[in-house]
Amino acid sequence: MPASKILVVDDQPINVQLLKRKLEREGMEVVTSYSGREALDLVQSSKPDLILLDVMMPDMDGIEVCQRLQADDTTRSIPVIFITARTSKEGKLEGLGVGAVDYITKPIDLDEPLARVQTQLRFVQINRELVDLQRRLGEARRAATIGAVTQGIAHNLNNLLGVVIGYVDLIKAYHDRPELVKKNSQSLEDAVNRIVTIIKQLTTLVHKNRPPLTKAGLARLIAGGIHRFQTEFKISQPITITNSVGDLILDTNVEVVEEALSKLLINAWESYRDAPDDKRPITLTTEIVTKDEEEKHLLIRIEDQGHGIDNEIRDHVFEPFISSKHTVGVGMGLTIARHSMRTLGGEVTLEDRPGGGGAVSTLSHPLEHKSRA
Repeated sequence: MPASKILVVDDQPINVQLLKRKLEREGMEVVTSYSGREALDLVQSSKPDLILLDVMMPDMDGIEVCQRLQADDTTRSIPVIFITARTSKEGKLEGLGVGAVDYITKPIDLDEPLARVQTQLRFVQINRELVDLQRRLGEARRAATIGAVTQGIAHNLNNLLGVVIGYVDLIKAYHDRPELVKKNSQSLEDAVNRIVTIIKQLTTLVHKNRPPLTKAGLARLIAGGIHRFQTEFKISQPITITNSVGDLILDTNVEVVEEALSKLLINAWESYRDAPDDKRPITLTTEIVTKDEEEKHLLIRIEDQGHGIDNEIRDHVFEPFISSKHTVGVGMGLTIARHSMRTLGGEVTLEDRPGGGGAVSTLSHPLEHKSRA
């Protein structure tokens, strides 16, 4: 492991030399500066792990230096320990208030700065390990997702291609019987359409950038999502709607929200399995909540009273090609709904229905979009 690099900044050369000698004896690399302006230049060129910074200096004092470091994204994370002759509570609070992590009072007892530096360096190392762990976890998640998608594609397409070949063989075998040719041709077309649907869904997952936003009323979005659901799946049963927030105007993408709602509605519909159409109640409700004490989100909840979330897939319902149905070419609806809403800064969740018997899927949509750098 390379030696930790410390920048010592003080306009008194004797203080700088004493600190430099003490820290170097402990195996640290020390860079020195005698002014605030020079220190800022050295931070950019030497990239220290920690800065020991005198508060009282001519031209540019330590407070201003620290403020400039905090204003720069590339230096904000470097811990600063102030060296100060101020012993008042107000003086110490001022230093901590501009971003310093600790302070040392003059006259300097050399054992004290060493202990404080070593403590802060441990914090730096822990933070770096956490960042590295997060990076590796992110890579692992991406690899796991890619693996799941790849395996799902291979499994589903192989099965569907097997179905296609089977119907082609049947058509060849019964080429002289028009009624069987027609029947098998329709089944063949259905299988091909499922292959096309999988390819379209996978294309949707590739896009990660936020789609273009327009203003749209909530009533329009709900009606559009229900219309897609009813048209695509040939369902005439009405959805019970309780919209408590009125016709809210959202900065959104109509296509994304309507498609996500349609996916959640069909998931609720299919949870009833073989129940007749008039025995499949689905309710849609709305609510506005505040997240993280400041960010407001619109929640659209879709509730069913079907068979609920299967325990076998409970922890994996949003993974690609996960489904309680045994038909090939399905299991992407929730995956796409969540992915699409996340591109808008929203979310999709699925939970058991309160009281048991069914499930509740929740679509979350931010009411204000934060700008992206």
